[in-house]
Amino acid sequence: MKKNQSEEFFIDGPVGKLEAILERPLEKSPIGNVVICHPHPQHGGTMHNKVTHTLARAFIKCGYNSIRFNFRGTENSDGRYDNGSGELDDLLAVIDWVRTEETNDILWLAGFSFGAAIAINASSVDNINGIVSIAPAVKNFSNLKVQPQCPWLIIQGDEDDLVDIKETIDWLNNLQPGPELLILSQAGHFFHGRLLELREAVSTFVCDVRA
Repeated sequence: MKKNQSEEFFIDGPVGKLEAILERPLEKSPIGNVVICHPHPQHGGTMHNKVTHTLARAFIKCGYNSIRFNFRGTENSDGRYDNGSGELDDLLAVIDWVRTEETNDILWLAGFSFGAAIAINASSVDNINGIVSIAPAVKNFSNLKVQPQCPWLIIQGDEDDLVDIKETIDWLNNLQPGPELLILSQAGHFFHGRLLELREAVSTFVCDVRA
């Protein structure tokens, strides 16, 4: 049984059109929106990545509209890769679109790896209601100066070979009071074989905040 409705379209970005997918829960009126950011575009990351898709399923389960989009230069989005700076501008443009087009003011950000770091950076620019960060590539791409005062969950596998779990923990230890950290034992960067567990962990956190 289909549990959500999907629409593919383009959003006006800083350097052209950004390809996007909006999915709405069918069973109830949405209680808010989430914008989800994909992993590194120069390493095959797109809005169709399995982890970003899993994030969308988790938020839809909790009653949120899910907006995924492709950063500049990815698939059918205009422009070219800009080392995180332009991608932050892309995300802010998508946030502006959500603020304009959707009547509900509740907005979460979520992302995976590179996308998680970009979403974290955006959280210090815009008033966000919550953040979910999956294996955030904070060493190379996070410019967070002040921790956002909203619910925040970070999930990472302890066998991640691309984002060092020790570096993530060291980075978190500099934040006050710091986000909630969930470490999945024996999980790698892409959570192969663990996506259902990942989805349930995200939906539990998000639905608990909603309650």
